[in-house]
Amino acid sequence: MPRNRVRESRKRWRIDVPEKALRTAVSAAAVILIGGGAVWALAAALDRPIRAVTLSGNFERVSPLKVEATLGDLQGVGFLSADLDSLQDRVADLPWVEEARVQRRWPGELLIVISEQVPAARWRDSGLLNVRGELFLPETRHEYAELPALSGPDGSQAAVARRYLDMRGPLAEAGQLLMGVTLDERGAWRLELGNGLQVRLGRQDTDVRFDRFLSIVLPILASTEQGAGYVDMRYTRGFAIAWEQPGGPDNNDTTGKDKDV
Repeated sequence: MPRNRVRESRKRWRIDVPEKALRTAVSAAAVILIGGGAVWALAAALDRPIRAVTLSGNFERVSPLKVEATLGDLQGVGFLSADLDSLQDRVADLPWVEEARVQRRWPGELLIVISEQVPAARWRDSGLLNVRGELFLPETRHEYAELPALSGPDGSQAAVARRYLDMRGPLAEAGQLLMGVTLDERGAWRLELGNGLQVRLGRQDTDVRFDRFLSIVLPILASTEQGAGYVDMRYTRGFAIAWEQPGGPDNNDTTGKDKDV
């Protein structure tokens, strides 16, 4: 739409469309009326060219200029005959657009309401997940270091996001920040806490192991000033703590030697 003009007005942008085909539409309606098609003539008379398009939304990451370019040149497009579904789909396919709704506003204006995606977590190296665990942006140039880092095989985004949501609350109640969840190709789970501690849950009985970590391991870690690099919960009846310095407390309960590696 290179010939359209955009004016900004508090999160609303108005795109003015030149009125070139108005007389043509009215003349065509008159011809149809003479031929006896009164209903079609009325519809043609009302189907005046679109005069303006108003964009409404937050526009923090979605560019109104890109939306305008996506709509194409609307000069001469009828107000009633415009394909709203097609316009809506085109806008919805833009990066960062979660939802787009296109509505008619009499007598000759289209209103496009845009909802932006809300990034909730990083996915792998450069992707972003929304609040529903959907990968809406496979690659981004920004780091978003404040977001948790999730990772897993292709198609596991929703499962990893659910695991993150299930474990975030209990850890927060225990005073711990969950900053990362990883599911590897073998199906083993690994957590990364805000203090850098890595928690290896493995593939089996992950809920039981997670509860054991909350009820037993965290109190042990809180009782000493010595830091730990990781906690290995992949034992039948115990766990192992890798202390950052040698000579750590003798509290590694690994009596169950069956380890899920």
